[in-house]
Parts: sequence; C-alpha cells; structure tokens
Amino acid sequence: MKRTKITDLLTPALIGQVVTTAGWVRTRRGNKHVQFVALNDGSTVKNLQVVFDMAKFSDEQLKSVTTGSSIKVTGILVESMGKGQTTEIQAESFVLLGASDPDTYPLQKKGHTLEFLREIAHLRPRTNTFGAVLRIRSALAFAVHKFFQEKGFFYLNTPLITASDCEGAGAMFQVTTLDLANLPKTEDGSIDYSQDFFGKPTALTVSGQLEGELGATALGAIYTFGPTFRAENSNTPRHLSEFWMIEPEMAFYEIEENMDLAEEFIKYCVRYALDHCRDDIEFLSQMYDPELISRLESVLADEFVRLTYTEGVKILEESGKKFEFPVSWGTDLQSEHERYLVEEHFKRPVILTDYPKDIKAFYMKLNEDGKTVRAMDVLFPKIGEIIGGSEREADYNKLLTRIEEMNIPMKDMWWYLDTRKFGTVPHSGFGLGFERLVLFVTGMTNIRDVIPFPRTPNNAEF
Repeated sequence: MKRTKITDLLTPALIGQVVTTAGWVRTRRGNKHVQFVALNDGSTVKNLQVVFDMAKFSDEQLKSVTTGSSIKVTGILVESMGKGQTTEIQAESFVLLGASDPDTYPLQKKGHTLEFLREIAHLRPRTNTFGAVLRIRSALAFAVHKFFQEKGFFYLNTPLITASDCEGAGAMFQVTTLDLANLPKTEDGSIDYSQDFFGKPTALTVSGQLEGELGATALGAIYTFGPTFRAENSNTPRHLSEFWMIEPEMAFYEIEENMDLAEEFIKYCVRYALDHCRDDIEFLSQMYDPELISRLESVLADEFVRLTYTEGVKILEESGKKFEFPVSWGTDLQSEHERYLVEEHFKRPVILTDYPKDIKAFYMKLNEDGKTVRAMDVLFPKIGEIIGGSEREADYNKLLTRIEEMNIPMKDMWWYLDTRKFGTVPHSGFGLGFERLVLFVTGMTNIRDVIPFPRTPNNAEF
C-alpha cells in the first residue's frame, strides 16, 4: 500500500480510511492494554499518534519500537480524542524498518542544547527545532526563485572557482592541485603557478557579483543563488566560512530602484514564510523567541526608513549611548551601531545609503561629492546588515581610477572593464546572505543553526 506523508494524515480528509505511513519513533508510552507511539516523518513539525491495541500485538512485537527506530504502519485513520491532535492511526499491522539502540541513541526525550546538537549535526535534523529550520530554509529558497522568476529575472550560474577577488579583501580559499609538500618554484623562488591545474592562482569565490554584472548588461536583469566562501577567521554568531548568497544585478537600475527592489524582495520572502511555514514558525516562536511572529509581521507592515550614512552617524554620535566600538564619520559601522538604529531609534528596518568611498568596494558608483559612493545596506532587527548593495560605477575612467587606487591587479580585471567600453549603462545590484535571512525568519540566534552542516574556523565536520 502506498505511503501517505504524516502532514497529509493530520487533516480530516482521510478519516475512516485504511492508510499506510512510515517515520521515526519519537516516544512510546502506555500500559498493558494500549500503547501510544508518536511518529514523525519530517514532513511537519507535528507528530502523528499511532495507537496499538495490545489485544492485537504482543510486548515482544513492540519491544524494538524504541525512540529513534523507524517503522512502517498500516491502520485506520480516526479522529483523535487526545489533546492537541486532530487524527491518529489505529494500528492493524506494522513493520520495523530500522532498530535503534535506546542506550546509545543521542536524541533522547529530554531537551538538548543547540551547542550539543552541533556536535551531532548528522542527527540534529530529526529534532523538532532543526526540522522546522530546514523546512523554512527550503521554503525561503523556493520563494527566492519564485520572486525573481515572476519579475522576469534570469537565473545565472556564476563560477565557484575564480581568479578575481570581488571584495578586494583577500580572504579567499585557494584552489590548487599542486603538491603542497613539494611546490614548484620559479627562478626567483616564487611558486610556479604555470604548473597548476588552471595555470594561474585560483580561489573559491567570495561573490558572483562581477560575473553577474556581465549577465545583467546582456540579459537586462539576472540573479545568482549559490554557495560563496570567505576565509575570514570570524568566530561570531553571524559569520560562516561557507554560505549561500543571492545576488540580483539589473541594467538600467539606479540606486533608488535598487532600494525599492531590495525592500520588495525581502518582504516577499518573509510573507511567503509566514504563509507557508506557519506551524514551524509558531513552534520556534514558542520554544525560542516569543516576539518572532510580531517582528516578522512588523517588517511587512512598515516601510523601511531610508537615510544617509552621514545622517546615521550623526544619530549615533548624539544618542548618548556608549558603544563598544566608537563611531565617527568614516568608520565602518558595526552590528551594535546598525542594531541601535533599527531596534532603538527607528524601531523598524533601515536602509543606509551614501557611505564613504574608503570603506566600500571599488565597483560602487562615486557620488558628485567625490567622498561617498551610492552604496546601500539594509539593516534588520536582531541581525544588523542583511543586504548590501550599490549602484555600480558605469564610467570607464572612474572605475579604472578606483581600481588603480586600490592596487587591484589589472590583468585580472580587463574583462570587467570591457563592459564599460562597449555600451555601458547605469546598473545596480545587491547581495543577500541567505543564512542571515533564514536566521531572521526562524528567530534563531546563531548562524551555525540555520545551515545543515556549518563550516567555520577549525570546523569542517560531517
């Protein structure tokens, strides 16, 4: 008989029918007359209760139905008299699919800390918390594609292996096939990369933006959605060494249209999660963050505040609040500064614009003042920066000047400059770290808990 998912059995539609389902046992309790098994198959945060009438089953048969074991069960779906559940199965027969040793199974009925669960990342998706997080993550990924596809954007795959450092930070993971114990050298003693696989130094990408711009200046509007890598030694709850980035790039967009798109996009994703993952969000709200749903709804209700970096710094300087990192014009804002503006001053999301050119990347369009660039950062409660973007510099000579000022090797950038020589246009884009979006929507507090297998300094387990 075909298996029915538990999420479909929790609705009244199949009541009275003989059904088959399968899943992992969360708990088993009862007495010599009746036994109750809570079964979960990952399709929903809710368990399905399976009732075993002990007139039909023996203790010996049920002995192996322990927490963590997997079973397939057939029976009649009936309305449940139990509190908090709509339906249950009255078991007619079952098959043990996989036993689980109750003495060594790490996920016992008690609560576990998130730190402990990171140590068993191969099993933590079976918990209610991580099942909920991963279902929300999946829904948000679908929402990303749905939003951009509905707006006529084209999905562009940019390379993971690259010879260019988009951010200019140098924090890249090198890709090589050279024997690290016996590196070939040139006459001057430097490494001879001509003998490497690609014939030059290459690394894992920190961003698909530069290639994305090439797509936008041909197809009009594109988006990328894929893994990116940062070799920064950042052990914080907001940083990963491997994470996923969403990067739209749009020809004929100036900074205002870029901000409009960013606000529309993030609201769309939050609304999609609230509409399609309500049970999971409610569970996470009950367990971790009672203000989660109201915070998500407030993002949808309010227009984002828009102000310049200069105005933001003035507010911070006049706030009277003592920050861990002092703030003054020209300094890069820290998370504490961003969150003050969002959570305490404006009490809603903020888009900061017109940052000093010296703290931003080379490709951002220079303002007429010669000191600031048309950058924009979207700042969110609990998170700080969730989106970073800009209008890109479309002028060949200005872009070339910035590249030379920042000592970026020209041999790596000729192709990027070419687009400014042949039919250049105003264009803009932004990047959203997907995990930060998932962090916000789930109410989790550590970014390691919103990706299945986190990669961080000194940690590449599983």
